[in-house]
Amino acid sequence: MSIADEPGRISRMRAKAEELEQAAERAADPKERQRLRDKARRLSDQSEQERGMTGGNADPV
Repeated sequence: MSIADEPGRISRMRAKAEELEQAAERAADPKERQRLRDKARRLSDQSEQERGMTGGNADPV
């Protein structure tokens, strides 16, 4: 993957994290809700870390 692909990849990661957070809000089971939130947080953290490695040229949240 080239550097030019990184902003799109980071945007997709952020979008997926948001989808997971929304799914967590809809989840009836507390364990499932927490699992989804944890996964969303990890993905969001990873996207922030990768954004930092690309010089921060991705769209801000």
